[in-house]
Amino acid sequence: MWGSFRAETIKAVKRPATWLLAAIGWILSLIFTYLVPYAGYVGDTGGPTSDRLLSDMLPANLVGNSIAGLPVFYGAIMIILGVLVVGGEYGWGTWKTVLVQGPSRMAVFGGKLAVLAVTTLGVLLGTFALGAVASVAIAAAESQPVHWPGPADLVTGVGAGWLIAMMWGAFGGLLAVALRGVALAVGLGLVWALAVQNLLAGIAAPLLDWVAQMQKGLPGPNAGSLVATLGAPADTPGVDALVGSGQATLVLAVYLVAFAAVSAGLLRRRDVL
Repeated sequence: MWGSFRAETIKAVKRPATWLLAAIGWILSLIFTYLVPYAGYVGDTGGPTSDRLLSDMLPANLVGNSIAGLPVFYGAIMIILGVLVVGGEYGWGTWKTVLVQGPSRMAVFGGKLAVLAVTTLGVLLGTFALGAVASVAIAAAESQPVHWPGPADLVTGVGAGWLIAMMWGAFGGLLAVALRGVALAVGLGLVWALAVQNLLAGIAAPLLDWVAQMQKGLPGPNAGSLVATLGAPADTPGVDALVGSGQATLVLAVYLVAFAAVSAGLLRRRDVL
């Protein structure tokens, strides 16, 4: 599997889409977590709302701010990453070329999952780093003291964010393997992340109790619950503490394992084309 991991790493590094998706995630995170709120704060006349907005942007809230987007828009980016990393061979038509070199399907799939894990972690750490710079800049501009989250809080935040990112990435990989392609997998993944789960939460759940209860078992609401318990701003789309952090962590871990296992089973039993 080591050879497959190295090959997949080279492909991920040289694939422009990987860097483009990471850049989009970082830019959107900076804009909607720091730049837009800070512009609103500067243009306000003062008062409790302005104080709250400023405190939310300071380094003490780095963990919550860095993982707040994962339930929805950042989750959508991770889905696309998963599709590209796991399903790239479908788009290029190179499965036979890869497998004829000697590695088994499971070795190749394991290498892809490992690269996906490294890639999602790298994107997440980049978000934390950029958030730290932005929050320190705001604190300096407003003459505010700089207080960082404790090491345990940082590790917990990175771990929780990585779990959510990998869950979404594995979901994208499952779509790619199940549909044997990239374009449709990306489309369906985005429809689920950006439309279906929001429609369920915003329209169906308030009207139907069984939908509200079903929400507690879906990946998006559990991701939103986990980041909410870690300090993500409550007004961020998808952030709502429907369940406790323990249940949310368990549900997300089960989804991650299930997505990876089903993908491996489909790839092993079916024709690759």
